[in-house]
Amino acid sequence: MDGWMDGWMDGESPQLLYMLTFCYRNRIPCDTMRCSIRRGIITSVGIGFLWLLVTLKAPRETEDVQNVMAFKGQEDSYGKRKDVRLLEGWQNHTFQYIKTIQQRRKTWLTVGISVPRPDQSGLLYTLVSLFRASSEIEQKRLTVLVHLAHSDLTRLRETIAHISTLFSPQILSGKLLLIHALSDAYRTTDDTRKEAHGGEFYSKQNRDHAFLMSFAAKLSEYFLLLEDNVLCAPNFITHIHWKVDTMRSDPWVLLEFSNMGFLGKLFHSRDLPLLAHFLLLFYKEKPLDRLIPHFRTLLAQKNPILCRPFLFYHRFSYYTSNDSQKATPVRKKNPYGPDNPSAAIFTDMKVFDVHFPWKAYTLDESFFWTQNVSAGNHLTVILKHPANLSRVQVLTGTIVDGKHALEKGQVELGYDPEGMPQFCTSFALLGHLLEGQVNQEIFKSMGYDVSCVRLVVKANQVGGLIIRHIYLWEENPKDMEAAQSWR
Repeated sequence: MDGWMDGWMDGESPQLLYMLTFCYRNRIPCDTMRCSIRRGIITSVGIGFLWLLVTLKAPRETEDVQNVMAFKGQEDSYGKRKDVRLLEGWQNHTFQYIKTIQQRRKTWLTVGISVPRPDQSGLLYTLVSLFRASSEIEQKRLTVLVHLAHSDLTRLRETIAHISTLFSPQILSGKLLLIHALSDAYRTTDDTRKEAHGGEFYSKQNRDHAFLMSFAAKLSEYFLLLEDNVLCAPNFITHIHWKVDTMRSDPWVLLEFSNMGFLGKLFHSRDLPLLAHFLLLFYKEKPLDRLIPHFRTLLAQKNPILCRPFLFYHRFSYYTSNDSQKATPVRKKNPYGPDNPSAAIFTDMKVFDVHFPWKAYTLDESFFWTQNVSAGNHLTVILKHPANLSRVQVLTGTIVDGKHALEKGQVELGYDPEGMPQFCTSFALLGHLLEGQVNQEIFKSMGYDVSCVRLVVKANQVGGLIIRHIYLWEENPKDMEAAQSWR
């Protein structure tokens, strides 16, 4: 009984207390039994301590690896069964995994893309270009955030399934994030139609990007805005990192690695919540590419900072017609790309073998090459039939470094054709080239009944000149009816 009291006073556990009570009642020597119990407890505690030590020192990524394996198994089973329910389950688990990735992993650069259309071909081209143009070391600094902003849920599931098949390693490692805003985050179509004409075409674009930027605010230190259907220059992350380092002593709000719309715009991630709020305040007023310069000036950066060489370019994927006639238009795959209606091409610049003037009007990667141009030289597209144009884009110079671009030039729209062959009798200025390029939307009656599009050289230029593309977009008949109804 004294042994039992000693054990209690020594602080033994209740289990040991019960065992010693059993020994006393059954006349078992307490010292012998107690020693055995002590050895058993010490052994158990030691094993428990070792297990706890191993658990604490195990990498935190162990759980992530298990999740990756689970998701990988679900993805494989979806590929075999083609069951939409499995896809939905995979999507939900992926979003949960993305949430843990965001809490654990913050990168240097987030590339943000908002996809407004159910067509996924342009997005796939862009994702392939992004990951192929960056090395493994660069990808450790990179997060790609894609906002699937269209409301077609069937096409949305198809897009997610296709991307998960092609880019599952990037998704499971947290390099590629897919998000989708709920439909109630937007106003109804009837409400949108009450806005002024034209606002309905860019108001959703602004709200899509406000949602994208709000989500991206804490993912990385910098945020790069891209579009879908984009070609990326090799090692673009290294180029951007170098430029940011050189700008450390100069305060900046926006660095531009492309002069085409809102493509290739770099922000500090800390400015994204304010920018998203700004877009939501003025989403009906102007398109995104015009709101961004206003935001820059409000944050005290008066002038744009264009970073050469440009690193991002639009990419259009088309197949050409079998007809080899120069004036025959090529047919296009992407309904959202340029139309380039049937036309003839004329120029008074020097023409060399292989790179003919009409190649600047094709929808492939060919171009027109000339040299030693003079003020007044021109390249003119004469349309077979007058067209209602909504947008004109002229690209000169090489893709990567912009060499051999037209230094001073302008684009004009021509009307009232006469003669045989025809020529336009009147022209109106559309815009001047900036860094060798023009990307101009055409508003009101200026784009109606256009018969000519003319690129004019405004100053003598020695050396080579590359006119890479002349792209024309025709106004959609539905848009024309809407425009007339608003008059």
